[in-house]
Amino acid sequence: MQGTDDESETHAEDSGDGDATGSVGTGPIPEESASPSTDAAAHTVDQPIDDADSEADPASPGKSGSVGPDPGPVSGQDEDSQSVPAVDQDEDSQSVPAVEDDVPIDDDWTTRSSDASLGTSVEDTPSNAAGSIDEDLLDEIVFEDDEDTDEASRGLFDDLLSGEPIFENKEVLRPSYTPRKLPHREEQINNMATILVAALRGDTPSNILIYGKTGTGKTASAKFVSEELERTSEKYEVPCDVEYINCEVTDTQYRVLAQLANTFIENNEDHIENRLDELEALKERAEDDPSALDGTEFATLEAVDGEIDSLEADLDSFETVPMTGWPTDRVYSTFFDAVDYTERVVVIMLDEIDKLVEKSGDDTLYNLSRMNNELENSRVSIIGISNDLKFTDFLDPRVKSSLGEEEIVFPPYDANQLRDILQARADVAFKDDALSEDVIPLCAAFAAQEHGDARRALDLLRTAGELAERGQIDRVAEDHVRQAQEKIELDRVVEVVRTLPTQSKLVLFAIILLEKNGVHNINTGEVYNIYKRLCEEIDADVLTQRRVTDLISELDMLGIVNAVVVSKGRYGRTKEISLSVPLDETEAVLHSDSRLGDIEDVQPFIQARFDQ
Repeated sequence: MQGTDDESETHAEDSGDGDATGSVGTGPIPEESASPSTDAAAHTVDQPIDDADSEADPASPGKSGSVGPDPGPVSGQDEDSQSVPAVDQDEDSQSVPAVEDDVPIDDDWTTRSSDASLGTSVEDTPSNAAGSIDEDLLDEIVFEDDEDTDEASRGLFDDLLSGEPIFENKEVLRPSYTPRKLPHREEQINNMATILVAALRGDTPSNILIYGKTGTGKTASAKFVSEELERTSEKYEVPCDVEYINCEVTDTQYRVLAQLANTFIENNEDHIENRLDELEALKERAEDDPSALDGTEFATLEAVDGEIDSLEADLDSFETVPMTGWPTDRVYSTFFDAVDYTERVVVIMLDEIDKLVEKSGDDTLYNLSRMNNELENSRVSIIGISNDLKFTDFLDPRVKSSLGEEEIVFPPYDANQLRDILQARADVAFKDDALSEDVIPLCAAFAAQEHGDARRALDLLRTAGELAERGQIDRVAEDHVRQAQEKIELDRVVEVVRTLPTQSKLVLFAIILLEKNGVHNINTGEVYNIYKRLCEEIDADVLTQRRVTDLISELDMLGIVNAVVVSKGRYGRTKEISLSVPLDETEAVLHSDSRLGDIEDVQPFIQARFDQ
């Protein structure tokens, strides 16, 4: 270190020419000052220095043992760091962010201290601002990484949100939305209103069965009428409740009765709590002025207290029905008591009512339709909604006669009617000029082919808009509608195939295997031979050929296969079968079934076609 000492002494002599304050000159920075040792820098950064020390005259004795204009090395530091003045800093500011090498240094800056062990560097300010850090430079250092991070985070949702949205209110295109106006269903709506108006007179409305194919406006019309009924009942202060149940979800007698019981228990609790608030307010007024009871049903405060006690006892007596665990008769009794607690007319709307009958029989309908014979305070009316015109054929004659007092049929929409429906919804759903002229007519035409399904038409329009929006295109075109048609059809096929029973999946799998291997004009016998081999492969029961023929007919009705009966002359008649859905996608859905997913060796099954 001899060379270092000599250079340090030379520097000390040069710096002695400065002023008496001990400020450092602006001459060239010695090499050692630019690159001090690690230990020296560590002492400089880590050692806390009091503000009083930093303000003292550097020539004062007791500082470091040095006198004169040159303060000399600070005690505890290596000689290599002699030229580095102490940095005035609080204890909280000992760690300073690193200064990048390419950051420009002001001409007034004279020294630099680097801490190799901490990976930091401290730029000392000029002597007339000793101990301060340039805030602009510090901000540039601290926030440089944050700006890079923000820039890197862009590109996912930011880019998707950068375009103008197509939709104004997408919800009006969903099946759950009930519009304020239902085009081309005025006749059916008026028929329902004519029947249900009896509820507003305090009488029992007739039960109604509503029929129609999917997407013909049955549920939307019934909900619209029900909302109007409740709104009008509030206007005329006639108690009337409408309860809606989707029997495709709530498909057992227990669940239906439990849901109804809990709904009416909740309504009763709300009614009691409101009544208690009124009575407490009346009691408070009557305590100050007994005349407050004049014109009420109570002659004394004791009568008010008695009513309050009775209502509180009723409130404590209610017991919510669990979703499982109770005997059905107890559930029915709880529901019955909850309905009959107060005077009102109750309309129970059972959507997909045929699903309830298929799953649980007609016991629920029998009990509901006979309730009015036992109720004292309330009256119950039932609205049943079904896609199946023949579902009543499976009902008990007594249930059929009481349930089907009134029937309303919803015919399919034609293309022009669908166009009107779509236009009315599109005016609310989309922004101005977001649809090309041929979008709505094409959606209506596609849906008209599906037995006039308005739900399908609305799904097409919504999906077409979503496809355009995802492509960041500001206008929906005909191509988007055609893409939406393909997407919806594929989604429908996937859902139908996924929910098929195992035996139907095996029959469909046999047809797919035959088509994959180039077999055309597939007949029932060929399907049955492959089907038997598949059953053996997964250890499933083998059905008779007649039953397999029935399963093929069911697949035909679902639109999954096309089965045409052809005559073979003296060999009789058979069905020629072909697939009506995309082969690869359908096979993928079948393979997703755990029982069918292990079937990989196709060729041995195809050979079974020739095994007679």
